[in-house]
Amino acid sequence: MTSEWWRTAAIYQIYPRSFADANGDGMGDLAGITSRLGALQELGIDAIWLSPFYTSPQRDAGYDVADYCDVDPLFGTLADFDAMVAEAHARGIRVIVDLVPNHSSDAHEWFQAALAAAPGSAERARYLFRDGRGADGSEAPNNWESVFGGPAWSRVVEADGTPGQWYLHLFDSSQPDFDWTNDEVREEFRRILRFWLDRGVDGFRVDVAHGMIKAEGLPDFTPPAEGGSMGGAATSGVPLEPEISAEPGDSAPYWGQDGVHEIYRDWRKLLDEYPDDRVLAAEAWVDPLPRLAKWVRPDEMHQAFNFAYLETPWNADALRHVIDDSLAAFAAVGAPSTWVLSNHDVVRHATRLSVTEANPQGHGLGPRSKGLPEYAPGLRRARAATALMLALPGSVYLYQGEELGLPEVIDVPDDARQDPTWFRTNGERYGRDGCRVPLPWESTAPSYGFGPTDASWLPQPEQWAELARDAQQGDPASTLSLYRDALAVRRTHDLGAGTLEWLPGYPESIVAFRNGDVVVIANTGDSPVELPAGEVLLSSEPFEARALPADTTVWLAA
Repeated sequence: MTSEWWRTAAIYQIYPRSFADANGDGMGDLAGITSRLGALQELGIDAIWLSPFYTSPQRDAGYDVADYCDVDPLFGTLADFDAMVAEAHARGIRVIVDLVPNHSSDAHEWFQAALAAAPGSAERARYLFRDGRGADGSEAPNNWESVFGGPAWSRVVEADGTPGQWYLHLFDSSQPDFDWTNDEVREEFRRILRFWLDRGVDGFRVDVAHGMIKAEGLPDFTPPAEGGSMGGAATSGVPLEPEISAEPGDSAPYWGQDGVHEIYRDWRKLLDEYPDDRVLAAEAWVDPLPRLAKWVRPDEMHQAFNFAYLETPWNADALRHVIDDSLAAFAAVGAPSTWVLSNHDVVRHATRLSVTEANPQGHGLGPRSKGLPEYAPGLRRARAATALMLALPGSVYLYQGEELGLPEVIDVPDDARQDPTWFRTNGERYGRDGCRVPLPWESTAPSYGFGPTDASWLPQPEQWAELARDAQQGDPASTLSLYRDALAVRRTHDLGAGTLEWLPGYPESIVAFRNGDVVVIANTGDSPVELPAGEVLLSSEPFEARALPADTTVWLAA
């Protein structure tokens, strides 16, 4: 394992409840992850990132944490966690865990103490309690809306039974926001970081890393209708008009405040006390890219998810611009660019890149959504986009199941949906369940091999049989083989540490560049394009002669 491994790493996101279920209760668990690490080693990844597995009421799939230093019984025990880390490390796989510092669960002992305490108490000072507006305090302190829909404030009933103060929750009402101006909150998270670092974790993906600090005075703010739910300006699926792009001054008073950087400088010092390059990766929905780069200055975090790239449509001109902008912005602060196409919060890119109607992040897709694509054309485009991404210099993030070509599950029954967005918008937004359906491992096994029984916390579609890992294993044309081959060539040719050089002379619909001794050509247009000479190292689709078809990416030996 080399120094600063994170600069070029291929990191695989595991959504624990949907990855593998060892005990058959329909919920993925840590023992299930351990049992499947061999498949990930074979795939060729460098690290795994686990979404939350901490003690939680599971109102938001574990992002509502009640105890930051224990494992929820749904997922196992601390001993199961230790066994998983040991097995991963034995296989040369590093382990990154999710950290949720913006908010806790309302079941957290601190929030329960705050409810029992009086206004102005030390217990309430850990959270953002405020008096209401209006003569009787019956109006919320401001007009902020929750990311999941509806108001971002809830009123409590005081100990004497009277209506009392309000508390802020940028997400679900069961997720009260911490007050990060409070020194006790800061010290508690230093303790939490050390707890997991001492157990051997290799780093943290920081949830809502652009939140935590709110503008002084908590001023009213109405976000643009076309904006994403987490503060990003872009809308997935179709190109945007230039005026939609956010400028630094357009930030919501609860996103991207300068005070967050002091927190990460403190955390960076703490991580630097540990050996072996422990890392911080930011989930920060911040525009534009030079502003996002502030999160990864040399004394702050190591990586930031490149959501500008994720939200870029399958369009050559747009791709060239976002790649250029990304490389320039991150290089300016000495950080690597990251590249990502899917995660647990967005529509899977095997579907998203072919949607023909605007689909803001967080809204999700369902049977009533407009612009839904057919599976085969969507997968073809996704395979081409993946082959393009894996050839770029920097670090890449993969989301579990994308290596199988899994699409967004559109037809999750209404009564099976669990995302808070679905409930808080009264079904107007489908939310994120469609990208969280448990994985298929074996085509003829119960729950397609997800677990030993038919139980599955979200229903799996029949399509999972043909997309199961065992059905793709050994098929050179499968999406699984494409990912495995691409990761192997990426490693052999050290593309993550390379330098991108654009190649001139191609039609506008073509993305063409050289990275070291590999030439990459992606056809985002409708017509075939003639290829230059060179051995084919990888192709997202088969083709004849030297004519690269539409929605296809090829790697050639330079």
